[in-house]
Order: sequence, then C-alpha cells, then structure tokens
Amino acid sequence: MLKSLRSIVQEVESARDLPSSLQIIVARVRESMATEVCSVYIHDPDTDRYLFMATEGLNKSLEGHFSLGVDEGLIGQVARREEPLNLEDAASHPSFKFIDQSGEEQFRSFLGVPIIHHRAVLGVLVVQQRDRRRFTEDEEAFLVTMAAQLAGIIAHASVLRGKAGSDSSDLLAVPTIDYRGVAGSPGIGLGEVVVVSPAADLTSVPLRRCDDVDDEVERFKAAVVNVRDELTRISDELSERVGKEELALFDAYVMLLEDKAISGEICERIRGGIWAPGAVAEVMREHIRTFEAMEDPYIRDRAVDLRDLGNRLIQELGSRDQGERVYPERTILVGAEIPASLIAAIPESQLAGIVSVSGSGNSHVAILARAVGVPTVMGAVDLPYTKIDGAPMIVDGHAGRLLVNPPPDVLAQYREMVEVEKLERQAWNTDRDKPCTLKSGEQISLYVNTGLSSELMSSLGRGTKGVGLFRTEIPFLIRERFPTEEEQRVMYREHLEAFAPRPVTMRTLDVGGDKALPYFPIKEENPFLGWRGIRVTLDHPEIFLAQVRAMLKASSGLNNLRIMLPMICSVKEFDESKRLLLRAYAELIDEGWELEMPQVGVMIEVPAAVYQARELAMRADFLSVGSNDLTQYLLAVDRNNARVAGLYEAFHPAVLRALLQVVAAGEEADKPVSICGELAGNPGATLLLVGMGFTKLSMSSINMGKVRRVLSKFSLSDTQQLLAEVSQFDSADRVRARVNDALASVGLQSLAR
Repeated sequence: MLKSLRSIVQEVESARDLPSSLQIIVARVRESMATEVCSVYIHDPDTDRYLFMATEGLNKSLEGHFSLGVDEGLIGQVARREEPLNLEDAASHPSFKFIDQSGEEQFRSFLGVPIIHHRAVLGVLVVQQRDRRRFTEDEEAFLVTMAAQLAGIIAHASVLRGKAGSDSSDLLAVPTIDYRGVAGSPGIGLGEVVVVSPAADLTSVPLRRCDDVDDEVERFKAAVVNVRDELTRISDELSERVGKEELALFDAYVMLLEDKAISGEICERIRGGIWAPGAVAEVMREHIRTFEAMEDPYIRDRAVDLRDLGNRLIQELGSRDQGERVYPERTILVGAEIPASLIAAIPESQLAGIVSVSGSGNSHVAILARAVGVPTVMGAVDLPYTKIDGAPMIVDGHAGRLLVNPPPDVLAQYREMVEVEKLERQAWNTDRDKPCTLKSGEQISLYVNTGLSSELMSSLGRGTKGVGLFRTEIPFLIRERFPTEEEQRVMYREHLEAFAPRPVTMRTLDVGGDKALPYFPIKEENPFLGWRGIRVTLDHPEIFLAQVRAMLKASSGLNNLRIMLPMICSVKEFDESKRLLLRAYAELIDEGWELEMPQVGVMIEVPAAVYQARELAMRADFLSVGSNDLTQYLLAVDRNNARVAGLYEAFHPAVLRALLQVVAAGEEADKPVSICGELAGNPGATLLLVGMGFTKLSMSSINMGKVRRVLSKFSLSDTQQLLAEVSQFDSADRVRARVNDALASVGLQSLAR
C-alpha cells in the first residue's frame, strides 16, 4: 500500500487543476483498495456546504451539482467530528441521508475520513462496497494516510479552483484568488506581483509571458547548446580520473538534452506564450513525476538526472536574466523566501508589499518589513505563487489577507482604506516630537529599532530618546562578503552621529536561525537551537573583534555607544565576550584612539537568561529583553513555521511571568531594564509592560505614534491595575481580550490586535 500511496500522490501532484486532481484520487484509491466506490466531497467556504466533486462508482452526472450541509448526512458527521466513520450498514445510521439518483442504495458498507489541512476540514474522502462489512483497520489506516498526504495538494489546488484547462494560454491566465495567510506587517499594499525565485530551482520558477516568442525559442536553444558544451567539458576533464560508468552519466545528460520529444514540448510551451525558464520547469516537472511513478528502479533513478538537467538549464537561462528585471512602480515581492538584500535593494517608493510562503508574523523578514513600514503577509503555504507573476494584488497586512486579480469594487474599497490609513498616520504623529507621558504625568522613554539607513532617517525627530536596538546583522545580510572593519566603522558612525548625544545601542552580530549569511552558510537541522548569536562570534573571535573595534572607533568623540550581546545563556558567555571587548578597547587605546569604554548589556531572550537575570545584571551595565526569541523559546514555537504560527503568543501567561522576573532582577541589582522586541511596539502590550515597571521601550518608528497616544490615555495606576487583573488569567486569549477592552474603553479599539 505504501507503493500505491506514493504513486497516487505523484500523479495528483502532476494534475493542473482541482477537478483533475480529484478524478485521479477517486480512480486510483478505488483501484488500490479494490473497493467498488470512491468519492470525494470538498468544502465550499462560500456556501459552507460539502460539494460532491468526484466519484468512481456512483452517478458521475451529479459531480459538481449536489451538496450537503455541514450538519447533513454521514459526510457532515465525519467533517463535524473530524475523525473516520466506519460502518457496515450505512443506511441504518441515524445521520444517513440518501442521495437521490446517485445509485448508492446498493452499497451497504461505508468508510469516510476527513481531509484536514492546518486544522481546517477541506473535505471528506469516502469508499463504499455492496457487502455488509466493516472495513479493516489496515484499510482505514490507508485511507486516513491518503487523506493526510493529499490535504496539502488539495488545499493548493483549491486556491486555483476556477482555473481549468491544459493548454498554455490557460496556464498563463491568473484567476481571482482570495487567500488567508498570517499577518506580518500592518498596512495595505496595492501593486503588481514580482515572483522571487532561486537562481536554479525547478519547483519555484514563476510562469511569465514572453514578449517575443521566436527570440525566446532561440534563447532556449542557445541554453541547450551551452549546457551541452559545459557537460562535455566536465566529462573531458574527468575522463582521466573516473571510470567509464561514471562518465556515462554525462552521456546520458547529453542524450536527454538532444531528446527531440522533450525539447519539442518545451518549444511548444514557449510558442504558447510562456517564457523559456517557465516552459523548461513545466515540462521537466511533468517528466520527473512520470519517471518517479515507474516501478522499475533504474527508470525511477533517471528522474534525478532530469531534475539536475532541468536545474542546469534554468541556471543557464537565469544567468542571462540577471539585472534585466525592471521592478514596477508598485512592486509586491512574492516568494518562498524573501531575502533581506532584495528588500533593501528596491527603492522604498516602489516596494508596496511583501508575501512570503514560509515564516510567520515574527520571522526576521516580517520584523524587517515592519521596520520599513511595508505591508506584509507571511505563511502563505498554499498560495500558487509561481503562477501569479505580474498579476495585480492587494496585500492586507492587518488581516493577513491576499487578493489576486481583485474585482473592481473590492479594489475601490481597499483604495479608500489606504487613504484612511494615511489620515490615521498623520493623527498618530501629531505629537511625535513631544515626550511620551502617562496620564498621571510619568514619562516613558521611547527608543527606536534600526538597521537600515531608511529607518534611521524615518526615526529622526520623532521624540525618540535614542536607538534601543541597532541590528548590525542587516548590513552583513545585504552584502556578498563580510564588510571590512572600515566599512563597518563608517556605517556605525552614521548612526551614532545622527542620534548624538542620544545613546545608540548596537547589538553585536546576530546571525543563524532565520538570518543566514549567503557567504557564511550555517546548515543545521534545528537552527534556532544551534549555532547562532554570540555562539557564532565567540567561536570566531576575528569577526567579533573586527566588529567591536569598528564600533569603538565610530564612537570616538561622541561617546553615545552602548554595546549589547545577543543570545547570552550563561555568565561564562558574558565574561568571555566582555574579555574580548576589553581587549579590543585596550588595543585601540594603544593605537592612539581617544575613547570611553561604552556600557555593555545583555539581551534576555532565552529561558536560561531569565533564570540567571540577577547574576547577569550584577555583571552587565543594563538588561534588554528580546521578546521575540524569548517567546519562541518559552513556548517551543519556531516563529518561522507557519504551521504553528497560531501558537506563538506573546500574551501567554508564561511570557508575562518571565518578563516580571527580569524586571525584578534588574531592580534588585539596581540596573536599568528595557525591552526591544516586537512586544514593545504593540500598543496594547505597552500597558502591561509599563505596569510591570518597564520605563524604556524600543520599537519600530512606525509604532511610536500609536504607543504615545495609547499611553497618554492611562495613568500608572491604571496599567498596574490592568496587569494585576490579567496576571490571574490562565490563557493568552483572555489576556488579549482584556487588553483590547481597555483600548476600546478610551476609544482606541482600532489599535486592538
């Protein structure tokens, strides 16, 4: 059955639309289980009913023309209970509902399993037989496994439900899509999709139209010649070092390249209007799936050769495209991953939105998007992003909603919302140069998180007390090599001068996890529990010393630098880091630099640091909570994983208790404690933070106006009373609801999250 399972999944993946997928499923499942009927019902969210979409064994004329309500029949029973239903006599069950003209009256036994994806029931898969019997446990397990394997494929195909057809013109037609992802960065972006794809990856090449068909065909043929020549060159170079069997691989590649059938199919797709890389990807993927479905192991292994060959062709074609892409006036970047370098490279006025298939609202990309004020949706795992290049799109970063090819009336509504947002931003920033003051008169110091020059400029003159977090890794991420000590000094000096005499807190290099340097790759199975932050720089003191030397040099004559160490788990790590820092300081003094030793602080972002906060506070000059990672580690939730994004909850009682513990440790050691994670920029959360005793909050500049407005409506005693109330709650939902009620009580319900 495992072989059947793999074969069915491969066939379904090759289908171009939902109806084709479902027809393959019912035909192949019926055959594999040797049963008489297999049918599939798909949930229609518009009508909230289960539509009879495909069958083998019942009346096929009813396909697409019959549906059951969510509480109707055995289908409703399976979907509502979210578990299999195995009956030897279906008609005797109290929930049974006969489908007129279906022909099912002759079938007694019934096995239905739910198709569930991301906790949502997408449909029900059913098998039936004439004999009165219960299906065996093995049969039930197979159908459950099948439904689980197919759930993602069906979810993906359902997004393109209205898109049928098999010729190239249909492939290029983009339907209207209404998709829900995870809110990443607030705001509404209207623009044109630009699909971001790796240089050589068959699975993520977008479908685009080509302007000149003949030129594109010649381009493909030239790529074939270049790849063939390259393979021949490699084969010649290896001929004296490897045997004939190994060299035969290159001969096989050349034969595949010269296969007129494959080349002919690719040229046919190009003549249908698809650009060459998209045509190569489409044809190669189809042949790969065919090979993988074969029983003969030798033929199956040729799928690997095809994949490699296809990637070589994509890379050759892509090398000619580099630098040729012109970004639209309102660009919306869409891709499996969005590199930080690309966000920085596109002019701010042109970048209207970001959509990432991977990640969640607290991924590094989302944080960066919030910092530069770009509406973003994360975790779009089922969005058929390779097929929407060039399409108009609405990115609703508030609700995590995407609309591809939106109807004119919907587009008009969102345009109105954009204008309302502009007015709101102006209102929030009315008092941007004034201090942040509670209703009872106490002042709260607001600091800004920066990392890019555009953030620096947008932060100046907004009543900030300085920089609470300068992410020094961003200049590293947007380069193709490590920046030199002098290049770093120039960057750091720019920020220190811009905010002088206000303090600038620079975090030492924090890479690893979801922040990988392309020129210093860190490949790990569990990167967030691996080599990242201070662990990397302590293992590479040459990187750490160059960076802190550049920081110290940049601070000469200004003396507004503070240095913060990320991912500290123990006092030993702090002591080792401080020793290196003092060494760099002493060396520069010996070189004749006039410097003052800056304050050195610790980021509290792992549970170990929470429990050692008192000991760390005794050694450090200050503590600063990184709420993003602290929440992730306390709740064991990868903040980049869209599947568990709903479990990442900064209002979780455990997180609130950890924050209280850190504040208490700082007070005991008489050291200042601030918070620089995303929680500090959440207007409602700031009420709880102030109630805890945080008087220094660091956030993205776009949130400052909102936070200032919220805090001006509450006294210190109000925040302390609210904190005391929610501290008794046992769930994040209750905490969030109460905080939202508090915002609504002063007329700021629009800021509830």
